[in-house]
Amino acid sequence: MLTPRQLFLRHQAQTSDFPLLLEIERAEGVYMYASDGTRYLDLISGIGVSNVGHRHPRVLAAIHEQLDKYLHLMVYGEVVQAPPARLAQALTATLPARLDNVYFTNSGTEAVEGALKLAKRHTDRTGLISCHNAYHGSTHGALSITGSEGFKNAFRPLLPDVRHIRHNRFEDLLLIDEHTAAVVIETVQGEAGVRVPAPGYLPALRQRCTEVGALLILDEIQCGFGRTGTLWAFEQFGIEPDILLTAKGMGGGMPIGAFIAPQHIMAGFKTDPILGHCTTFGGHPVSCAASLATLRVIQEENLLAGVAAKAARFREKLVHPGIREVRNCGLLMAVEFDSFDVLKPLIDRALWEQHLLTDWFLFCDNSLRIAPPLTITMEQIDEACAGLLSAIRN
Repeated sequence: MLTPRQLFLRHQAQTSDFPLLLEIERAEGVYMYASDGTRYLDLISGIGVSNVGHRHPRVLAAIHEQLDKYLHLMVYGEVVQAPPARLAQALTATLPARLDNVYFTNSGTEAVEGALKLAKRHTDRTGLISCHNAYHGSTHGALSITGSEGFKNAFRPLLPDVRHIRHNRFEDLLLIDEHTAAVVIETVQGEAGVRVPAPGYLPALRQRCTEVGALLILDEIQCGFGRTGTLWAFEQFGIEPDILLTAKGMGGGMPIGAFIAPQHIMAGFKTDPILGHCTTFGGHPVSCAASLATLRVIQEENLLAGVAAKAARFREKLVHPGIREVRNCGLLMAVEFDSFDVLKPLIDRALWEQHLLTDWFLFCDNSLRIAPPLTITMEQIDEACAGLLSAIRN
């Protein structure tokens, strides 16, 4: 009989020629356990997914409770199901009053696709603007606004009428005009290597969009759900979006995403044509039950309160001549080295010698990604930093 590793390589589609090939048997909290019993400390949360840790007991309980009731019933928006209805109410309760309508998807890239359609429908415009080095997903529309030509060229033609601006460059905001349907921007750039908005940049962007009638779409797929120390990253920058995107950390490990907008904007999907946006599995009751439990864990276990101190602990410990810079917004962190040639062996040593799972950023391959579960303790941070420094010294 073939082993799981052999089956993985023979029958499962691959995304690179160098997968980790780390066979995980179970996971709990901040740790993953390999089939040989080795324990690995997860410093990247499945790329921003396991914000409340792996298999949080309250998330598991919510999943089990829903499993005993029903699974999929009907395509999106036809029958009343308590899990998505309750989750929608709970999400909107955390947001400005105008963001009162939630459309559930299965992933972040699907949330992007729905938001792009909604912006075009509402404004009757076609122009889309996003940032260089932005990452918004891999489907055709989301890929069109992703800000890396290297990722896009093999798949053209993509969406027309897309332009890119330089992040934090105020003069580029003048490219947003009466032809622009929407500006899509990560509140904190992730794959660019954790780039935080300059003072006044997001308010200026918000003002420019309002002036020309373009919608502002904030992508918080990676930086939302508590990752930066507030539930939504935009809370730290004094603005409100027209459409908010979320996914990754919202599901507690289950697949789910959403785009959130005012009801009068979302109503554009109901007529001319009806079913203007539809999904079979979006708002799946089990994923929604897990997401509501995840939200309650963040709120009721006061996870946001510890984010700043935990980030400070990483910054205090990660000091070495080989580290050029540490950037962060909460527990979304980038540790910069001289080059990818320096960083990649370090990541490998951290994994196989120190049993730390880390990664780099798609558009900043000389920076180490740190984005652990928000439940990580100070002792576990010390363990992680000691291992990383050992990998650097070696």
